[in-house]
Amino acid sequence: MTVRVIGIDPGSRITGFGLLEVDRGRLRYIDSGCIRTGKGSLPERLAVIYRGVDELIGEHAPEVLAIEDVFVARNPASALKLGQARGVAIAAGVAHGLVVHEYAARRVKQAVVGTGRATKEQIQHMVRVILKLPGTPAPDAADALAIAICHVNTSTLR
Repeated sequence: MTVRVIGIDPGSRITGFGLLEVDRGRLRYIDSGCIRTGKGSLPERLAVIYRGVDELIGEHAPEVLAIEDVFVARNPASALKLGQARGVAIAAGVAHGLVVHEYAARRVKQAVVGTGRATKEQIQHMVRVILKLPGTPAPDAADALAIAICHVNTSTLR
């Protein structure tokens, strides 16, 4: 059985995405990158995120959306913006009928690097090694791929 997973690392300015395919327990890299929202108002940036995730789902037809869970931030305004970015990404997935799974950042780091205190550089390195990528993905794209890998490793897909 082949299943496609889209991982999302939400952000109000940069939202990372990573697409993987799982076939008979084997991971295959499909695509990754960043949705950059520009300098518009928050509602305009949220619309860019929604449309970007919507287009990716339409193009790649994943069955599952894995997304980073809310974390407690020092700045409440930043946490609210992040929550709204998560919300529009989730809404895009649900509008396509995807099953949504949420993972805490520590759990993602533990699943990919082996420690919940992994750095961005360690995540980038391990994602590159696990997926046998020719180059190192951008930090937000690597985080999104790590979220997708975490889902695959903690679900029944493997």
